[in-house]
Amino acid sequence: MTLSLRGEHLMYSVRGRPLPILDDIEFTAVPGQVTALLGPNGSGKSTLLHILAGVASPTSGQVRLGDRPLQDVPRRERARHLAMMEQASDTDTDLAVADVVALGRLPHRARLDLESPRDVAACTRGLSSVGMTGTEHRRWQTLSGGERQRVHAARALAQEPSVLLLDEPTNHLDIRHQHQLLSLLNQLAGDGLTVVVVLHDLSLAAQYCDRAMVLDSGRVHAAGEIADVLTPTALRQVFGVDAQITRADGRLAVQILGVTAPQPTALPALRDSSPASHAAHR
Repeated sequence: MTLSLRGEHLMYSVRGRPLPILDDIEFTAVPGQVTALLGPNGSGKSTLLHILAGVASPTSGQVRLGDRPLQDVPRRERARHLAMMEQASDTDTDLAVADVVALGRLPHRARLDLESPRDVAACTRGLSSVGMTGTEHRRWQTLSGGERQRVHAARALAQEPSVLLLDEPTNHLDIRHQHQLLSLLNQLAGDGLTVVVVLHDLSLAAQYCDRAMVLDSGRVHAAGEIADVLTPTALRQVFGVDAQITRADGRLAVQILGVTAPQPTALPALRDSSPASHAAHR
């Protein structure tokens, strides 16, 4: 099943903060495309992703999964259609990799049911997709940060969702696995998935994403095709950098040329008050 994901007039505020974290956001992600959420720290990217996932509720507005309000979709059904890979998560429980990945199959199984052949196959595919085949029996606490990220990605893939949401999935990954994961997202979108990903690396977004929304202080600065969104003007206004945008082999590339935002004023050098210093100045 292919499903779109839409946010309509989304607002999100917290008590004690004068301005909303999200202010009248209109968002659409469709099957067959990878959509990036971009913006500086504190711009509202992760908050928006959590609202789209149903993890947080908007102050006003609504999210629609396909043609249904997300709030009307029962939790179990929602989990069968929508998977989210968090930015970071941990546990003190001594779990094996296979146990973590198998969590992605819970929405598809009745309570107390044993794993089915389909469950096993989905978990095997998930681990294979992220290059973690053969790690099923390794303990969670022995994994590096990058390996944990890949296992979380495998869990989300084992869920076999129609919509896949990822919050900074390239954190802790080395260069090879960053590109491997984002290339996989392209493949999944090509198979009909709706993919939404929060990224900080503009070069990776340019290379692998079809569409993007740029947030700035909780508001939409730009949204649309990636080539229309990642412009030198937008990067200067939102990110405070001068950048050159080029295209090669049908893909965009972002080269940061310098910083335009005001730089911190250098502190004056402190005078050395040691006895040796006083002696030198006599």
